[in-house]
Amino acid sequence: MNKVQLNPVGWMSQLSQLEVAQLQDTTNSKLYELFRNCCLAVLNSGVDEDNYEALFAPYDDFDVKLIRRERGVKIELINPPEVGFVDKRLVRGVHEHLFAVLRDMLFMGNKYAFIKQNTPADGPSITDMVFDMLRHAQALEGNDELNTVVCWGGHSINQTEYKYTKEVGYQLGLRELNICTGCGPGAMKGPMKGATIGHAKQRYKNGRYIGISEPSIIAAEPPNAIVNELVIMPDIEKRLEAFVRFAHGIIIFPGGVGTAEELLYLLGILMNERNAQQPFPVILTGPAGTEAYFAAIDEFIGQTLGKEAQSKYTVIVDNPVEVARTMVAGLKKVEQYRLEMGDAFSFNWSLKIDEPFQHPFIPTHKTMSELPLHHDQSVADLAVVLRQAFSGIVAGNVKAEGVKQIKEHGPFHLTGEPEMMARIDNLLKSFVAQQRMKLPGSEYRPCYTISRAN
Repeated sequence: MNKVQLNPVGWMSQLSQLEVAQLQDTTNSKLYELFRNCCLAVLNSGVDEDNYEALFAPYDDFDVKLIRRERGVKIELINPPEVGFVDKRLVRGVHEHLFAVLRDMLFMGNKYAFIKQNTPADGPSITDMVFDMLRHAQALEGNDELNTVVCWGGHSINQTEYKYTKEVGYQLGLRELNICTGCGPGAMKGPMKGATIGHAKQRYKNGRYIGISEPSIIAAEPPNAIVNELVIMPDIEKRLEAFVRFAHGIIIFPGGVGTAEELLYLLGILMNERNAQQPFPVILTGPAGTEAYFAAIDEFIGQTLGKEAQSKYTVIVDNPVEVARTMVAGLKKVEQYRLEMGDAFSFNWSLKIDEPFQHPFIPTHKTMSELPLHHDQSVADLAVVLRQAFSGIVAGNVKAEGVKQIKEHGPFHLTGEPEMMARIDNLLKSFVAQQRMKLPGSEYRPCYTISRAN
């Protein structure tokens, strides 16, 4: 049996004895199983695999334990994957990420009782929790320079698109902007990789490559090798809120249904009339050849959410320099607005997020079939529903619980207004045709069916 003990690093190196005792109390809880799986995913950083069963299958004998010490707690790895080691020594970044998992999944998880599903119920309390988790992760330190750009996009992009994300990241890095992504491969890795070169050329010493994930997705998107700060939020809604309150601007690259979910979430918030005056630069961009992709996205947004939603973003194709310049210009407006509002630079408190965007949506065959997919509701409510529909498809594609449901009970069923369902169907078919639903090389089997209500 191979055992490796790790000394605490970062914030977790300074714990009281009471905090250590509380951590040990979690070792027999269901939360601890989640912690173990997240640790295994982190140890597989860089592995090109988005099937959680294939990722975890070779490591049935892997385990992780907490060892109490006077000055804190050690992590003991039992039969860990060799991919996380170099010459029998654990890669330093992986070491740091493991303690980030300990911090977010056990320490913060115990504080907010994630596994019992009794986390804060009202909107302000949820926002306070998101802030508290980012603060404990020390992510807010250094985020007051107004230079954090969140990048969204697919993990199933081709090489041309991947190289483009690196070029955009490079241009952002030359302008001393930092990168935050979902921390996985593809469009989440490329901007970080490009930015490291831009930062190096500028001799910029404070380069930050922040990855924000959540437990049900981290197995499909383990932290890429460039992430130097990892934060794991309890669910997708808290993850999305962390992105938009932490970001100073957002760039969206080509992606699949997960990227569409993120865009719908963002647009639903920006269309809130209480956010009408708030500058929030949003750029959709990709290389030459992605014009049809963005046209389809733009058309879908226009047909469902309307022209106002379309006005909340700028589409720039095949021009990384223009993307970076446009973002810098947008950040200047953000700075002016935050100063006028007296809002923090490090966390966007003034952004109004309605509670339907904050409460977890649990995709099941019942909840998916009951989604009110029709126009007979406000645009804000429709944005919530569309986001939930796409979130459910993401779950059915890659999340452990969703994949299990599909295997046991067949695909999710989406039913709604004929015109609405036709638009959703056309968009999803285009994602499948462009191989944006799974990693390249794997045959995609839809986890959903679409039918039109009479």
